[in-house]
Amino acid sequence: MMARSVDWEQAFQPLLKKYKNRKHPLNYKNRYQLLVMVVLSAQSSDKLINEEVAPAFFSAYPTMKDLAKASSSELMPYLGKVRNFGTKAQWLVNIAKMVKSDDAIPHTMEALTELPGVGRKSANVIIRESGDKAEGIIVDLHVVRVAPRLGIVTSENPVQIEKQLMKIFPQKYWGDIGMALSFLGREICRPTNPKCEQCVMNSSCGYYNKQ
Repeated sequence: MMARSVDWEQAFQPLLKKYKNRKHPLNYKNRYQLLVMVVLSAQSSDKLINEEVAPAFFSAYPTMKDLAKASSSELMPYLGKVRNFGTKAQWLVNIAKMVKSDDAIPHTMEALTELPGVGRKSANVIIRESGDKAEGIIVDLHVVRVAPRLGIVTSENPVQIEKQLMKIFPQKYWGDIGMALSFLGREICRPTNPKCEQCVMNSSCGYYNKQ
């Protein structure tokens, strides 16, 4: 879908107003829990992590210091329902040994992406939820679907989508743009049978205006 002549900064104002202050669906209580849950949620649902994994895991390993004392094999009983749990268990142990304490969890893109299992998407989530200055835009599976459908980007590659969005929007919007698109994808712009009539973006949406 080719990008059209749309003032996207203006067009996104209703979407930003709707979702600007909405917390990420992961039900974390602090930055340690956020980091762990972001790593675990890759290719697994937030609901699974929130309800079936996190409570027991954080009861056993309430802080980064506790996690740093564990071996990956000791984490296995808590992570069995998570996709790629063996790899993720090793990532978490390695992260804990590198970071050592909750207060030492990094706040920048460069430092976060040096942690095992933390790519740009995960780092963007952590930065946004921590209230730190955005260095990029969250591009999760919902954004990969929604952004091309709207017609705001011309790629379906997450890396290229982020680059294109960062060129379109001033940095002051970066922290909220990706999360707003993600919520739109979760609630309205579903993979099949999107609720276009309810969408605050339908006047600008390439998909809707082709129908």
